[in-house]
Amino acid sequence: MDKKQPADPKEKALREDGALNTHPVTDALFKDNDFFDPRDLIQVKYEMLRKVHKESQSISQTAASFGFSRPSFYKTMNDFMREGIAGLLPQKRGPQGGHKLTPEVLEFIDRMVAMDKPMSIPAILDEVEKRFGVRVHRRSLEKARRRREKKMPQIPEKIERQG
Repeated sequence: MDKKQPADPKEKALREDGALNTHPVTDALFKDNDFFDPRDLIQVKYEMLRKVHKESQSISQTAASFGFSRPSFYKTMNDFMREGIAGLLPQKRGPQGGHKLTPEVLEFIDRMVAMDKPMSIPAILDEVEKRFGVRVHRRSLEKARRRREKKMPQIPEKIERQG
C-alpha cells in the first residue's frame, strides 16, 4: 500500500524534520486562529507551556487539551528550561553511535587487522569480547571501521616532484 505524499509543503517539511504533531489538539487557541497550526509540534509544545505559565491554567487540563500527558508536559518543560526553543525539537531516541566501540577497543581492532595474517571478523569479535567483555555486532564493527577509514588521511604512494 503506497502512502500518499502530503500536498501541503508545510506538512511535508514538518514530517521531514520530525516535527509533525500527531497528537489531537483540542485547545481553543488552535481551533479559532489560523496562525496556530496544530500540526506544528514545536508551536504546540510552546503554547502548552505558555498557557500554564502565563495564564495559570492547570497542568493536567492543559496537557490533555494539547494532546499530551502530565509526564510529557514536565519533560517538555524541563527540556525548554534547559535548552530553550531548541529543547522543544524532537530528539532521536536511543544511543547515538557505537558506545561499545571505545577508542581503546578500536585501536585493538586496528592492530589485529594490521597483523601479517589478518583475522576474520567473527574471530576479531571473539577477541574483543574476551579482552574487553563487550559483545559487538558484526555490522557495528563494519560501520566503525568504515568511519575510521574515511577519517584517516590518504597518503599517495609516490609523490612526483615538479621541476
